[in-house]
Amino acid sequence: MEEIFELGPITCPSGDLVIIDGGYLGVWSADGSPAGVDPEQLGIDDPTVADDIRHAVDFEVVGPDAEAAARSFDRQPGPVLYDVPASEVTELARLFESHCREHGLDARLRACADRVSHRERARRCGAAGGGSFLAFGVPVVALGGLPRDRPLPVLASRVDHGDDDGTGWAEIRVRVADAPVARSVPLGEIGVDWARVAFGDADALGAWEHDEPLDGLADVAFWGRAEEEVAQEFGAPRLGESGEEQVYGWTGLEVEEAVEKAEALLTWQAANPRRGLMVDFRPHSHHWQAMREVRSSAQEAGTVEVGGARVLFAMTGWGDGWFPVFADLDEIGGLVAVRLSFDVEDAG
Repeated sequence: MEEIFELGPITCPSGDLVIIDGGYLGVWSADGSPAGVDPEQLGIDDPTVADDIRHAVDFEVVGPDAEAAARSFDRQPGPVLYDVPASEVTELARLFESHCREHGLDARLRACADRVSHRERARRCGAAGGGSFLAFGVPVVALGGLPRDRPLPVLASRVDHGDDDGTGWAEIRVRVADAPVARSVPLGEIGVDWARVAFGDADALGAWEHDEPLDGLADVAFWGRAEEEVAQEFGAPRLGESGEEQVYGWTGLEVEEAVEKAEALLTWQAANPRRGLMVDFRPHSHHWQAMREVRSSAQEAGTVEVGGARVLFAMTGWGDGWFPVFADLDEIGGLVAVRLSFDVEDAG
């Protein structure tokens, strides 16, 4: 039996919806060039690799057979190849030329004069009726034409299979209209590495602060086998936050003090790697606000106001992976819902 849960409402004043791994919103370039994003935010600290990413190139597939060539080359969704690392540019061009020659296609790669911003990538997907694009190699889905003037409920369903395999969501959907679904159109996949998904207005995400505290404050939390010992040694109280009442740490510290406490805990952790301790530094950013709501929610979902729109975060319930997104349409082609599926058959 299917059970439906209301996760919360979103708003989409631009009409363009983006579905993305919420952990990667820290590298969303908005209207700026992705070249301006620090590779360290992608977890890359090797200077050679970082430089390779900074000098990446975007390519358009052009020519009479551009669409067929891009589709059959099958490196990225759509007619633009984004974020090609500088060291791979020559080899990619060679492979594409060889592919077109082998298949008798009249097409070529043309380097874009400037890197294409993430907002523009979403806009292009919206104008094309919805689709997927890569942002630093991570698949993101965008769709245009959503209602701009009202909240849209986000619903999740869970199917009880009567075994341990039915613990996660079956799907999460943004409901646009109350109408029967006549058919579903695949929009692409999203890649999830942080076990959380964000549904947000494409313009509003330009105001997203992922790591910078909005109030100059931060929290520090820690847990693990050694938590009782560490709490006593460092004089740490329980957080007392909803959903984390029994977790140790400190809330509402000035950032400098929070950094000092987090560094002290990490030093203890490094000296006692077998004792078991996890440390989480939490600046009061939009990401912190969203995850605070998620932690306190029985459905592991929460919303936050960003850039004049309401953005929703939800844990997948399945952890990480690549998950397909569909546009559910009525009998005349009107949009009924945007649906993120965790069904293995849909993903296959």
